[in-house]
Amino acid sequence: MIGGNITAEMLVLADGGYSEIGERIDIWGHYQTLHGFLDLMSGDSKYTYDSKLQESTHVFICDYVDIDRRPEDKRLSCNGLIYDVLLIDDPMELHQHIEIYLKKVT
Repeated sequence: MIGGNITAEMLVLADGGYSEIGERIDIWGHYQTLHGFLDLMSGDSKYTYDSKLQESTHVFICDYVDIDRRPEDKRLSCNGLIYDVLLIDDPMELHQHIEIYLKKVT
């Protein structure tokens, strides 16, 4: 059992329809609550056009849960920050833990 020190909320993209000018409206809804560990994998900070950009990738590790492993319609919310889900991995298909690879959005 992995346990963890942080609770995160997995969000899934729901169809919010379109605005009056035809722009797609994205609505993110609750999918699953996870308890595990969040760790930084890599990060960089640089200046572009007089603004500072920070990019970072993270991994969230938690006990195994049976979830849809398609990352393209999922985000993770943790401590007020939002992360895009890049990959959801069940290492060696052992069903012992899940590794969720993330890219920080906000």
